[in-house]
Amino acid sequence: QAQLVESGGGLVQPGGSLRLSCATSARIFSIATMSWHRQAPGKERELVASITTRGSRNYSDSVKGRFTISRDIARNTVYLQMNNLKPEDTGVYYCKAARDSSYSWGQGTQVTVSS
Repeated sequence: QAQLVESGGGLVQPGGSLRLSCATSARIFSIATMSWHRQAPGKERELVASITTRGSRNYSDSVKGRFTISRDIARNTVYLQMNNLKPEDTGVYYCKAARDSSYSWGQGTQVTVSS
């Protein structure tokens, strides 16, 4: 089970920005597709963005143009830069590392967008 350590959540006003971080081991970082998911109260967990080891990115339609996923190879960390946040972005954000049929989740970090 890979260890994923998330940070960066918090309370922000609509239109504001946050950057989430997910750190893992060098081995996992080098072989896994990394992704961010979120779960709003009463809703299922959904994919927000993903990035492969080759840097190919994918975004959900709801965050395209506002969120950016990136990788820092030197720090074995994946980031989610979230701009122009909306109240509907509120939820617990989870980092995931996946390789073939194996995957691991982080503990989650709360993001609340409210005035």
